[in-house]
Amino acid sequence: MLEQQQLVTTLLLRVAVAASLASILSRFTAFQQMLMREDRTLLQRFQLALACASPYFASVATRIMNINYQAVDLGLEGSLVAGMVGGYVTGLLSGVLISIPAFWNGELLSMPLFAGVGVLGGLLRDVAPEKEDIWRFSPLFSLKPQRLRQRTYQLRLMFHLGCLCTIIFTELMRVSVAHVFTKGGVFLADIWRESHPTTAIAVYASSVFAVMLPLKIWNNTRNEKKLEAQQLRLNEARLAALTSQINPHFLFNTLNSVSSLIRTNPDQARSVVYRLSSILRRLLRKTDNLTPLREELAFIDNYMTIEMVRFGEKLQFVKEIEPDTLDHLVPSMLLQPIVENSIRHGLSSKVDGGLIRVRSSLSGGRLLIVVEDDGVGIPETKLATLFEQGIGVSNVNERLKVLFGPDYKMWIDSKPGEGTRTGIEIPEVHVAGEVTQEMTTAG
Repeated sequence: MLEQQQLVTTLLLRVAVAASLASILSRFTAFQQMLMREDRTLLQRFQLALACASPYFASVATRIMNINYQAVDLGLEGSLVAGMVGGYVTGLLSGVLISIPAFWNGELLSMPLFAGVGVLGGLLRDVAPEKEDIWRFSPLFSLKPQRLRQRTYQLRLMFHLGCLCTIIFTELMRVSVAHVFTKGGVFLADIWRESHPTTAIAVYASSVFAVMLPLKIWNNTRNEKKLEAQQLRLNEARLAALTSQINPHFLFNTLNSVSSLIRTNPDQARSVVYRLSSILRRLLRKTDNLTPLREELAFIDNYMTIEMVRFGEKLQFVKEIEPDTLDHLVPSMLLQPIVENSIRHGLSSKVDGGLIRVRSSLSGGRLLIVVEDDGVGIPETKLATLFEQGIGVSNVNERLKVLFGPDYKMWIDSKPGEGTRTGIEIPEVHVAGEVTQEMTTAG
C-alpha cells in the first residue's frame, strides 16, 4: 500500500511539475509573443528553443542534484513539446540544451535521444492537418457517429492518435536504451522499472499529460492574447466610426449657417467659409485619437467664430483655462459636440442669447473640463436619457468609454431656465505612448 501511494504521488508530481513549468513560461511577455507566431525566422526558432529549454533544463539539473526528486525530470517530454510547438530546428536545439546536465552527469546517450525526440516533435507539427491541431491535442476523443463521419474530424482524430502513439513510442525508446546501455546510457526513474501492467499504464499516462498540459496552458495564453488584440481592433474601429459620425454632423450644421448668410450678408458668408475651410483642413490632417487641449481649444475658437458671425452679439464665449492643462491630451473633437449642443438647445431659442464658458483644471492627477451655458436648460425627464439619444453628447460619452474604459467621468447638470453644465474628468495623458497604454487598458 505504501509503494502504491508513493507511485501515485510521484506521477501526480510529474503532472504538476509539467503544468507549473508551462505556467511560469507563459507569464513572460516575450514568450507570449513567440507563441503568437506560426511562421518564424531561423533566429526566432533559436529564441523559442532557448525559452522552451530553460525550465526543462532546470528540471533535469534538479534531478541530478537531488536523486529524491526523480519525478521533476521532464527532459524527454520537454524536447517533444518544443518540437511540436516550434518545428525541427527548435526541437533539435531544445533537446540538445535540455540534455546538457544529464550529458555532464555521464548519461551520454541523453543528448542524441532528446535531440531525436525534438525532431520527432517537429515531424508531428509538419503532418498536422492544421497548425491549430497541435494546440488541440488531447488523449480524450469523441466517438459520436456524426462526428466520425466528418472528414475533417477523421483527419484530426488520426493526428491525435499519432501524437499519442508518438509519446508512448518515445518513452519505450528511453526504457529500451536504459536497459541496453546500463552505464553511460539515459536516466530511467524507478517507476519505469515496475513490471505491473497497471503501473505501466499509469506511468505512460503521466507522460501523455506531461506533454498535453503545456500545450493546453500555452494555447490558453494564445487565445487570451488573440482576444486582447481583437478587442483593441474593435475599440479602434468603434472609435473611427464614432469620429466619422461627428464630422458630418458638424459639417451639416455649419453649412446650414453658411446658407443662411449667403443672401443676407455675402461678406460674412465668405468669412464663415474661410473659417470652415481651416477647420476642415485640420480634420483632414488629423488622424490621432487624442490631441493636446491647446489644439482642441484652437479648433473651438474657429468653430465659435463661425457661430458668433451667425448669432452676432447675442452669443458670448469665455475661456477659463489653467496654463498647466494646455499640453494634456484629450480626445479629438471632444468639446465641439458639447459646445454645439449648448448653442442649438440652450441658447438659440433664447431671445437675448447667452454665454458659453469653458473651464479646465488639474486635480489629483486628473484633468477636469467643464462646459457651461446660461441657456434654457434641459427638462429633467430628458436629462435622464441624454446619453442614449442624439449624436453629440452620447457620441462623446461613447468615445471616452472606448479610450479610457471605466477610468473617466462625464456628467450633465441642468436646471430649466438657468442653464446646463457638462463636466468631463479623465486621467492625465502626456505622450503618445501613454495613449496606446490607455486604449489597451480599456480593451
